[in-house]
Amino acid sequence: MEMGVFISCSAGNGGPDPISLTNVSPWVTTVGASTMDRDFPATVKLGTGEILTGASLYKGQKNLLVNKQYPLIYHGSNSSNLTPSSMCLEGTLDKRSVAGKIVICDRGISPRVQKGQVVKDAGGIGMILSNTASNGEELVADCHLLPAVAVGESKGNSIKHYAAANRNPTATLAFLGTKLGIRPSPVVAAFSSRGPNILSLEILKPDMVAPGVNILAAWTGELGPSSLPTDLRRTKFNILSGTSMSCPHVSGVAALIKSKHPDWSPAAIKSALMTTAYVHDNTQNPLKDASAATPSTPYDHGAGHIYPIKALDPGLVYDIGAQDYYDFLCAQGLTSSELAVFSKFSNRSCRHSLATSGDLNYPAISAVLPENASTTRTFLTLHRTVTNVGPTVSSYHVAISPFKGAFVKVEPARLDFTAKIKKITYKITFTARSRQTAPEFGSIIWKDGGVHRVRSPVVITWLTPL
Repeated sequence: MEMGVFISCSAGNGGPDPISLTNVSPWVTTVGASTMDRDFPATVKLGTGEILTGASLYKGQKNLLVNKQYPLIYHGSNSSNLTPSSMCLEGTLDKRSVAGKIVICDRGISPRVQKGQVVKDAGGIGMILSNTASNGEELVADCHLLPAVAVGESKGNSIKHYAAANRNPTATLAFLGTKLGIRPSPVVAAFSSRGPNILSLEILKPDMVAPGVNILAAWTGELGPSSLPTDLRRTKFNILSGTSMSCPHVSGVAALIKSKHPDWSPAAIKSALMTTAYVHDNTQNPLKDASAATPSTPYDHGAGHIYPIKALDPGLVYDIGAQDYYDFLCAQGLTSSELAVFSKFSNRSCRHSLATSGDLNYPAISAVLPENASTTRTFLTLHRTVTNVGPTVSSYHVAISPFKGAFVKVEPARLDFTAKIKKITYKITFTARSRQTAPEFGSIIWKDGGVHRVRSPVVITWLTPL
C-alpha cells in the first residue's frame, strides 16, 4: 500500500456466523461474496409429481431417466438433528439399503462432492444434497461424480418429509444446463464471512461484496474438477465458489480504475468502489442474505455490491495516506514495539492527527457509543475529508437516513467545490437519545443533483462495558 499497490483480500468463507472475518486491516480492501444472475438449474421430481428446483453441474454419461422413478432413501430424521449417516460421511452408508437408490445427504463436515463419492461407493445411483440451516437457500453448483442435485434448506426439508411419510418414496433427477436472468440477484452468499470487525469496531468490514458463487475459473490439469483423487476427469476450466473468487473481481476492477486514473492512491480506488456500490438487487429490493432469505446488513455486504462503471466516476473520494493509517494505529493504543512492526521500513512516528480511531478518513462511518450514552446525552463527533474528482465546479448536498437511537447531524450540509477548493472536511455529530439493543444501519449520501451519489454506510453500535 505504501508503494501505491492496491491490496484486495478475501473476507473468508466462515459465514454466516458473525465475527467470522479475516483480513480486517483498514489499508486492505476486504471482499465478501455474492451470487449473480446466472444459475445451473436441476430438478428433483418426486413420486407425487411434485418438482423441486436445485442446482448441479453434473454432466456425466450415467443420467437417470426423467420418465422413470427411482427408490429414495434418507438416513436421518430432520436437518436439525444431523447424524454421520444423514451427512453421508465416509463409511456410514449401508450398501444393502443404499444400492440402486437416490440418497438424500445433508451438507456438513465433509466436502459436498465427496458425499456423492460415498453414495456411489455404496451402490447409490444418485444424490440429493440438502442444505441445512447454516446454508439456507443458497445453491452452489458442483461437478458431481454421479447424478446429484443440490437443494435449499426448505426444499430439502420437504423432500425429507416426503421420504419419511411414504413407505416407498421415489424420485428422479434432471439437469437443465445454464440459465440467465435469475431473480433476485445478487444475494450475499451464505458462506461469506461476516462482521463486525471486533478488532476495530470503528472500521466497518467487509468493505464490499462481488461475484463469488458459481464462477467460471481456470483450472489445473493435475486434478479433476471435484479435487477428489478418485476423479479422473480433466478440464481446463471449472466452476468455483468462495471469497477467493470474489476478491479477484475487485482486483480487476481496481486495475480498470487505475488505468483511467493512474494518479489515484489505493485508498482513493477503494473509496470509489465503496461509495458507488449498490445495495438493491435486480428486483429493486434490498440485498438479501442467502442464509436467511432476509435483507442483509453492512456487516454482511459492507458498502454494497461493486458497480465497476460507476466506480470510474465517483465524484468524490475519501483519500488516506500511509501516515494516516499509522496514526490510526497510534489511536488504537498499540505499544511502541507493536508500532515498530509497521514503521521498520519508513521510520514513522505518531503525529496524533486523529482525535479517535473513528476519525480515520474511511469511506464507511462507524459510530461506537457507550451503553449509558442515552442517559448522559453523549455526543460523538467524527470527521471526514472528501476530494473532488468530478467537475471542477460542483456542489453537493447531504441526505441522512434516520436512526432511532441517535440524532445524526452533518456540518456543513452543502459542499461547494471550485478550482481552488478541491478538498472539504465535514463533521458528523451523533447525539444519543435511545439505546438500541442491536446495531443500527443507515447511510450518508452526498448528491450533486446529477449523476453522482456518494454513499457512505453508517453503523451505530452501543458498546457494553467489559
